Amino acid sequence: MTVRAVELPQLWMPYALRVNPYLPALHEESESWARGMGMLDDGRWPSARTAIWTRSKFHAMTVDQLTAWTLPDASLDALRLNHRFNIWALAWDDYFASAFKQTGDLPAARRFTARLHAFLRPERGARLPEPANAVERGIADLQQQLFPPRLAHWRGEFNRALARYVDAGVEELANSRSGRIPHLIDYAPFRRESFAAYTAPYSVELATGARIPEQIRHTRTVRALLDAFMDFMGLANDIASYEREVHEENDVNNLVLVVGTSLGISLHDAVPAALNLVNARLRDFDHLRRSELPLLVRHFGLDRDERTELETWVEGACGFLSGLHAWYTGAPRYASGDVPFPG
Repeated sequence: MTVRAVELPQLWMPYALRVNPYLPALHEESESWARGMGMLDDGRWPSARTAIWTRSKFHAMTVDQLTAWTLPDASLDALRLNHRFNIWALAWDDYFASAFKQTGDLPAARRFTARLHAFLRPERGARLPEPANAVERGIADLQQQLFPPRLAHWRGEFNRALARYVDAGVEELANSRSGRIPHLIDYAPFRRESFAAYTAPYSVELATGARIPEQIRHTRTVRALLDAFMDFMGLANDIASYEREVHEENDVNNLVLVVGTSLGISLHDAVPAALNLVNARLRDFDHLRRSELPLLVRHFGLDRDERTELETWVEGACGFLSGLHAWYTGAPRYASGDVPFPG
């Protein structure tokens, strides 16, 4: 039985979808960076540097829409930068799946990941290795661009988030090779890493020019808000990508399987249970945003500028979640395997 054979409750999304006005410009240049990094199959690179996507498959992913939907208020420069990061993250995901998940080659996956760590250097101008493939070429290029001066505080945190992301891929592969389905209690924190969700607050900051004020940044309320924000991303993705991950990639790291195994229930019951869990995390985020954050602001006595900055960031986070929801429910990447990619 597949997810599509089960009647699904609705994936809840209370925030309106907004689209960045620069989407047409992004669409026009959508493939230029990916092509320059060797991610597209156009005969430009030697056979040893195998491309990750055909042109039609790349455009079917609609990464430009993902970026414009999740970051509706970003400037064109910030949008371009986030677009390239989104392309790179998907390139890593698809390359890792084809090169290592499909072959089960765990030692090779570890070697590949160890090399990627050498590109994740927090200091500006760090000397990086010579890239050997499209994934390395992409992250090496991004390392030269990802850290605007105003967001220098993110330099170390962002690269640590990327390190956790690529390391989680190795752990996912180890789980799949051994047939070990993670337990529900452990899975949500792990999924924040394996989805690269820890990079998302950076994208919201870059797009809005706002950040959570330092006085409240490490409070329990804000940590809970960020956890719920990140949980929706990865856990909703598990619902959308179940068919591809479980049936095509033989992956065991998926919320539907995790819920079914941990609770000892059938797939028929696990699908709505997993969806309800995703919806619950979004309700947690919305409750914290509406009810707990205002109390925290008053308790810490944030001034008008700090309140405005917090409100701007939170609005950006709501837009980010709405854009992801739209992409999960509309992109051909998450269509069933019998739906062809458009030309």
